[in-house]
Amino acid sequence: MNVISLFNGMNTGRQALENVGIKVNKYYSSEIKPYAIELTQHHFPDTIQVGDVTKWREWNIDWQSIDLILSGSPCQDLSAAGKRAGINGKKSSLFFTFVEILEHVKAVNPNVLFLQENVGSASKLDVGIMSRALGVYPVRINSSLLTAQLRDRYYWSNIKTKETMFDLVTDIPQPIDKGIMFKDILTSGSHIIPQEYLKECKSGNMSTIERDKHTCLNTGSGNNVSQKSLIKRDSTTNMVTLIYEVNDKIRCKTNTIKGYDVVTENDCLDLSFPTSITRSARVTKGKSPCLMESNNNLYSYKDGMVRTVNQIEMERLQGFPDGYTSILSKSKAGSLLGDGWTLPVIEHIFKFINK
Repeated sequence: MNVISLFNGMNTGRQALENVGIKVNKYYSSEIKPYAIELTQHHFPDTIQVGDVTKWREWNIDWQSIDLILSGSPCQDLSAAGKRAGINGKKSSLFFTFVEILEHVKAVNPNVLFLQENVGSASKLDVGIMSRALGVYPVRINSSLLTAQLRDRYYWSNIKTKETMFDLVTDIPQPIDKGIMFKDILTSGSHIIPQEYLKECKSGNMSTIERDKHTCLNTGSGNNVSQKSLIKRDSTTNMVTLIYEVNDKIRCKTNTIKGYDVVTENDCLDLSFPTSITRSARVTKGKSPCLMESNNNLYSYKDGMVRTVNQIEMERLQGFPDGYTSILSKSKAGSLLGDGWTLPVIEHIFKFINK
């Protein structure tokens, strides 16, 4: 196949095609992050880098030869974690650039396949706008079926579709749940909490914590900690205790009626927004929360120790082999993993191409 990958990131689409046995002839990557390009070329040096997606009319491509277009357009304006500017926001509006490219290729190759992904927390209005622009409604798949991470995403594709009474919908079936839990991806060893986070914490007695599934990876990552109170209340800074111990049990302050959750082994603790009134801390049972492009402060608890997830664990949360991002620093790897696709989910979708 000849493929164009827009917003290519860490090149998950190419890796997924290789993993399911689909031969790639030419693979064009549109990406501007230097370390994303570095990782792509490390694994697939034959990748053709074409640059900024907004300058697509300048690309030297035989458009008629393109068989597959991949797009993971920016989600910052659509996500519940963002400012909800919507599909017409500054970043998420790049979706319409993908639509322009898709329509351009369709004019010379009506059989071109496509895959577009975006966050599951997008509003119904924005999902409707994107669906009408693409002529197909999406399937919704949570990465938790194939990994230890809660990562809810919409996938629009014409790889496999079906007609309903009123609409054409993406007909990719749900993957079979592999039952992978957060505890299953943890390694031994510890890490140090980043200095940028420590400056918001007050020193205290050392202690630790761990969990089952992790929430979604976002662009960013953290290190290790072992303190009974990560943040103490301070009259001058108005800081609030997030983690503390009561009757030999570790509690985490949460935005719930009782005000806390008990952290047990195999739980995942999310401290990505320590100063937020509504999102100060989260405890997820069994799975990890979603990795993000930034603010990845995910912790595990075991044997009285709280530590952040390490680089290998972040790779596992997105379904990649250990060491896949080893040429990058943890922060750069966390950025790409948190902003990227879950490899086993894309493999699952691509298995229907040959069919």
